[in-house]
Amino acid sequence: MKNTYRDLIEQTFYFPQEGFEVIDNNLHFYGIDLMEIIKQYGTPLKITYLPKIGSQIKKAKRIFNVAIAKADYKGTYTYCYCTKSSHFSYVLHEALKHDIHLETSSAFDIPLIRALYAEKKIDKSIFIICNGYKRPQYIENIIGLLNDGFENVIPVLDSMNEFSHYDKRIKGRKKVKVGIRIAAGEEPNIEFYSSRLGIRYEEIREFYIKNLKKSKKVELKMLHFFINTGIKDTAYYWSELAKFVNVYCELKKICPTLDSLDIGGGWPIRKSLGFEYDYDYMAEQIIKQIQTTCRAQGVEEPNIFTEFGSFTVAESGATLLSIVDQKQQNDNELWYMIDSSFITTLPDTWGIKQKFILLAINHWEKEHKRVNIGGLTCDSDDYYNTESHVNQVYLPSEEKLEGEPLYIGFFHTGAYQESIGGYGGIQHCLVPAPKMVIIDRDEDGEITTRLFAKEQSAISMMKILGY
Repeated sequence: MKNTYRDLIEQTFYFPQEGFEVIDNNLHFYGIDLMEIIKQYGTPLKITYLPKIGSQIKKAKRIFNVAIAKADYKGTYTYCYCTKSSHFSYVLHEALKHDIHLETSSAFDIPLIRALYAEKKIDKSIFIICNGYKRPQYIENIIGLLNDGFENVIPVLDSMNEFSHYDKRIKGRKKVKVGIRIAAGEEPNIEFYSSRLGIRYEEIREFYIKNLKKSKKVELKMLHFFINTGIKDTAYYWSELAKFVNVYCELKKICPTLDSLDIGGGWPIRKSLGFEYDYDYMAEQIIKQIQTTCRAQGVEEPNIFTEFGSFTVAESGATLLSIVDQKQQNDNELWYMIDSSFITTLPDTWGIKQKFILLAINHWEKEHKRVNIGGLTCDSDDYYNTESHVNQVYLPSEEKLEGEPLYIGFFHTGAYQESIGGYGGIQHCLVPAPKMVIIDRDEDGEITTRLFAKEQSAISMMKILGY
């Protein structure tokens, strides 16, 4: 019976597959020999493979534009990147090479927009969709952009109170385009019936007639639709989308300036080697449902905006770790101890029990063994012991490794982990944030690497703590 780690992976999944292959018993990630990266930089280590960001953007654009062409759909498609998924400059700089637009979530996103403009990475014609509940500073910053000539800034109204700020304080004669976020119904298994964000379906028409329609400074451009669980082929998703498009049609009949739908929620990413999702089918069905409803009601088909954050950046990222010790705690529980912490380095695995693709980087020829993986903190929740496809974790057997330690990688971790973990701040048990390395390819296709951030130092943490 074959029971090497390589046999386990190849018998469980279709392998190799996009982004992953094994050469000489070492894992390669998008053609990168990860053992070479580890030898150069050590672990714990976070890497970002920049070309994957561009390929994801191109993939989504191609899929939606093909769907539009097949349906003879009359509206256009615009790709927006959600900055909240990763605010790092190298992510934004790479994404902006591919003719995208941006979505913001807070007051502190606006200085980021201004920095990109100062660096000539964007111009004032870029669409900037301003989502989120808006405290006074956020509104102030949005108004500053509008008054400075950013012509396609679209504040999406999250509450009816927000409207008056733009109506009273916008300068010039040209009307400001705004959107309205609709408070979608939540899934049946969630504690709430409706999202806390946005304006209720039944209030939107009256709100438009009493406020936006009469305004001399503001006009309605867009309706925003967001499903927290993302764009999935479920009865719940299609039902909410149908309600949303019907509201658009009703409003369009009395609001000629309304011409765009923002489909929020995002496409899923691969979090397992067994991941299956038909992106082409979903795009075609979204376009078809919008088109069918609009034509049935005699309404012109809207332009489509999407907001893809995790889809854009997540699959470019990986976290590489060393197994520094093993502990047999009882007959059934073998622990592999890593040189970092899940709570600080991969907080989604701890906070929402998120699963990522987990693979050994070396020793694929060794026998596999069921293990639990433990982090360095003293917190009992600092562990990882189940995968998305099975309620267990298997890795090469540490006891039969001579010389070279076992290295493991968590893959497609490029979204949210640094912002949730508090990059550059105080970590649980003062476990330092790992090094961060950016990987790219030059004009000849050769791999290039650069250190973006060193491992967090004790001096930096002591300074934050006031010592």
